[in-house]
Amino acid sequence: MSGSRRIVIAGTGSGAGKTTVTIGLMAALKRKGHVVQGFKCGPDYIDPTYHTAVTGRASRNLDSYMLSHDAVKEIFVRGAQGADISIIEGVMGMYDGKEATSDKGSTAEISILTASPVLLVVNCQSMARSAAAIVKGFQLLNPAARIVAVIANKVGSEGHYKIVKAAIEQECGIPVAGFLKRESELEIPERHLGLVPSVERGELTPLFDKLAELIAETVDLEQIWELAQAEPLHAEPKLFAQTGAPERVTIAVAKDPAFHFYYPENLELLQAYGARLQFFSPLAGESVPPDADGLYIGGGFPEEFASELSQNESVLQSFREAIASGLPTLAECGGFMFLTEAIVTTEGDSYPMVGIIPGKVTMQKKLAALGYREVRGKEGNFLLGTEEIAKGHEFHYSTYQADAELPYAYETKGLRGMKPEGYAQGNLVAGYTHLHFGSNPELVLRWIERCAEVSARA
Repeated sequence: MSGSRRIVIAGTGSGAGKTTVTIGLMAALKRKGHVVQGFKCGPDYIDPTYHTAVTGRASRNLDSYMLSHDAVKEIFVRGAQGADISIIEGVMGMYDGKEATSDKGSTAEISILTASPVLLVVNCQSMARSAAAIVKGFQLLNPAARIVAVIANKVGSEGHYKIVKAAIEQECGIPVAGFLKRESELEIPERHLGLVPSVERGELTPLFDKLAELIAETVDLEQIWELAQAEPLHAEPKLFAQTGAPERVTIAVAKDPAFHFYYPENLELLQAYGARLQFFSPLAGESVPPDADGLYIGGGFPEEFASELSQNESVLQSFREAIASGLPTLAECGGFMFLTEAIVTTEGDSYPMVGIIPGKVTMQKKLAALGYREVRGKEGNFLLGTEEIAKGHEFHYSTYQADAELPYAYETKGLRGMKPEGYAQGNLVAGYTHLHFGSNPELVLRWIERCAEVSARA
């Protein structure tokens, strides 16, 4: 059972101000002494990094495309344990999801699955009474998504706010719980690649503090606290039906500012099925731990640290030897890039990497791929069989080129149809796709089994 206070922060569209309101609310409530748990709708991992920095608790993704409805509920209930309030940040506009004709994968769907009240952030710039028409439309499109209050964002003045508030409260029958002014100068930095390391270094803490003050001044925190009251949510543990299995193997996990994107559930499922996790930092000069039975190299921004990574030959050599010796390895996105021969920057500088995967990656100035993927294993992929499906997400600014046809890891299906993806050879599976293990926990079992076999042979 989860704590019964929870609220979804939805927006009328991307750029409506969800992240500003979410972080400000989290910081303001934490300052009042509440234990706050963050969640993010969809696969994004930059916003959860903010949430984690502000609340001090690992934020979790709630994704109704990658995961079953039951798994979404279970992840929510597990994550909310011990928190006074859960704040769920939406994705895009409230009804934007996988397709134009349903709520699948949208913030609205997550609010319904978790039976959470919704706080709608409306960009009120250049409108007055029309703001009520927008809110009414959002209320009517799917009444099962329960909007309980509105935040008026980008208002020009307090006078403008009063007009908007009067119109919405009269026509929509719900309170407007506060506002943010247009010129409140506190823009969250654009999502650039160096952002996550700077959050983790604490460089954005002053911004979070200012957002807390801003929200506390013009938003009725007590009213939102009351509106966030909801019936306790129950979920049958299925993903985590097995916990506390005896530790059978050790999986080394690369974790530092260059490699830091891991869904918390991926790591927790590995532990639930009997893996001890050993974290190490390639960036800090740490080699693959010698007693590792398996290796996980997650996503991140190795291109931001390409120069440092390329200079530490003993670390690169430890990856070559570990993978060549048959250590069962999964490398995703940034991890995949790191295992190629080189990373070439947008300026054309080439930095040698591990080189166990033939070919190199070249950074682009624009996004090279973004979107959900349904992933099927190819011949030779020890994690996913050819009849097995997992779900994941691709998000990267680089392209990969190799001179010869290579053994692919996956067949991925996205908006633009099917394509072969990644590289699989021996006990190495690598590719751009970030898998969510919750979409197919069998691959966790298979990985641990393979680690146990290899370690028994050693």
